[in-house]
Order: sequence, then structure tokens, then C-alpha cells
Amino acid sequence: MTATLITGIAELVTNDPAWSGAGQSADVDHLGIVPDAAIVAESGRVRWIGPADLAPQADSRIDVGGRSVVPGFVDSHTHLVFAGDRSSEFAARMAGTAYDGGGIATTVAATRAASDEELRALLADRVAEVRRQGTTTVEIKSGYGLSVDEELRLLRLAREVTPHVTFLGAHVVPAEYAADRAAYIALVTGPMLAAVVAQGAASYVDVFCEPLSAHAFTEDEAREILQAGRAAGLAVRVHGNQLGPGPGVRLACELGAVSVDHCTYLSDADVTALAETGTVATLLPGVEFSTRHPYPDARRLLDAGVAVALATDCNPGTCFTSSMPFVIALAVRELRMTPAEALYAATAGSARTLGLHGRIAVGEPADLTVLDAPSHLHLAYRPGVPLASALTV
Repeated sequence: MTATLITGIAELVTNDPAWSGAGQSADVDHLGIVPDAAIVAESGRVRWIGPADLAPQADSRIDVGGRSVVPGFVDSHTHLVFAGDRSSEFAARMAGTAYDGGGIATTVAATRAASDEELRALLADRVAEVRRQGTTTVEIKSGYGLSVDEELRLLRLAREVTPHVTFLGAHVVPAEYAADRAAYIALVTGPMLAAVVAQGAASYVDVFCEPLSAHAFTEDEAREILQAGRAAGLAVRVHGNQLGPGPGVRLACELGAVSVDHCTYLSDADVTALAETGTVATLLPGVEFSTRHPYPDARRLLDAGVAVALATDCNPGTCFTSSMPFVIALAVRELRMTPAEALYAATAGSARTLGLHGRIAVGEPADLTVLDAPSHLHLAYRPGVPLASALTV
């Protein structure tokens, strides 16, 4: 086994309370910052952290030259397995056309028509792209197959690149079931779910609970699907409250979901439920950027004691960005988060929804991201600049 010393770190963000410092604001304190730091990694795990002048010897050395190192970004909400292009839909939205979920059918058709080899190549390119921007952990959903065989195919391809896979057979009702929604729900909760569980194809079940969309699922439909998935041993995630006020957040809290994603339109009761149950509110501000919807109010959630995560929702329709730094910049500018809160939400916050820690600590995976900057503040201070990249050790 070979140990690697990473040194020359001007600012190391650990997210580890063991490195919290007195006299800092609470948001910065959570980052567990170590100045002039070094790390020793071995066999893919962190073996030592501390001041650079106290670093032990190692077999090899990486000098990052006064840059900042942060925990690798955790993108806990993506739809990376798809084919096709919907740029014309984006242009139409910028010209005033409202989004209602109907464009998903376009991607379903293109994805069904693509071969495994085509989808695998597209997925590999997207995973390489996220790593170039500092993301080291990614969750991937299905949802562009919407038949038993096609959903299993997308889940299988996703599992080739990540263990964090979500079954989203309830993305929308496919065109062939438009006249018989009940039959499609029976398919999702019956043969489709049974096949997913039998093959160990996913760890989570998700549903697009959005009564304001004719293509998505009502509260009762979503509850039936999520309860079936939970009974089959899958953890629960929910797309909720994206297009307007609705039942998604309350349903997620009721069912003990690990996360409810979007959370754009929230009532006081929604916020209270999130705070009391511990369900994470995963915010996806790239969607609002790409749809001209109002941004969610992270400040309101944080001040109420709600756990907040950030993710991209990378998909071909409502947010075709894979950049977590862009999401962090949006969160600071539009969601009223501090730079420290946004970085924490994009690492430890998102990691929590996947059963991970999202921190740099002895014994943890060496999932490290280097910033071409002296501090984490530059993630929001220099929006659009490619500062972040995953470090391979």
C-alpha cells in the first residue's frame, strides 16, 4: 500500500467538528477549517490530517501550491442516463413558455431508442464532466424508460458508475398509459418494483408528486407508489413542491423520506414538518435558473432548523448543468445562503441523504476536491470560472 502526502493546502475545509475553531461565525465553524494544512491518504482513505509542518513522511507527494481543498461535492439528485436533446424546449421557456413536465416524454422516446452502448458512452462522458468540476459522489435516477425492461436497463447502466441509484418509474405517466393511469401505477408498484428489488437494482424509490402537472402524480398516487417501495425495502426520496404549493413535502415527511427535492413553494406547515422530522430539503436552484420559476428560500429553511442540501438535478429538460460550483454560486446569490452554508449543503448536506458524511476525516474516503483559489469563498466570488476539480489519490 502506498501513502500519498497532499501538501501546500492554504485552506482545508473538513466539515469535521473536531477542527471547529473558536471565534468564528456558526456557518464557518461548521466547515472545520484547517489553515496551511496537509493530508495523508492511503488505499483511498484519509490516514492523517493536520498542519503541514507536522505532516508525516509518505511514499509520494502532491503539492497543490497554495490552493484550497474541500470535500468532494456530492450531487445527490441527477438524471444522467438519457439520450436526446431538448435545447429547443429551453429556448421556448426563455421566450415565455411555461414548464409542466410534458417534455419528459421526448426524452423517454429518445432514450428507449438508444442502444446500451450509446447510453453507456453518454453516461461516461457526463460522469467525467462532473469529476472535472469537483463532484466525487453522484446519485443517478432512472425515469426515462417507464417500462419494466427499460427501467431495469437504465438502473443497470447507472450502477456501473455509482452505488447511489434511485428507481424513478413514477417520473411521469408514459403516453401509452395516458388513458389508464391506474394501470400504470399498478405496473410500477407491481411487476416493475418487484423486478427492481429482485435484481438489487436500486437503493431508493422516488416519485414526481406534482398535482399541478397533468403528467406527474397526485398525492394519493404518490403515496401508493412510495409505500410500496418502502415496504419492499427501498428508502424514500420525493420530487415535491416544484411547480406550486402541493402535498409532496408533507408526504415525504409523513413517510420518513431521506430527502424531498425542489421545495420551491412551501407553506409554514411544510417548513415545520421538515424541521420536526429531519427529512432533508434538497434545493435545486439550477432548475429555477433554467425555468424562470421563483427560487426556493433557503434562508427561511435554515433559520427554522431544517437540514438543507444542494444538488444539480442535471437533466436534459429543466436543468442541463452538471456544475456543483454553479449551484453553490446560485445558492449564495439567489437563495440567501452564506458561502459557508452553501458549501456545507453541497457536501455534508447532500451526503446525508445518501447515508454518507461528506467530510474529510481520518478513516473517511479520500474524496477530495481542489480549488484553484486560496479559499472556499471563491466558489461564489468567481461564478462561472472553472476552479474546482476532483483530486485522484
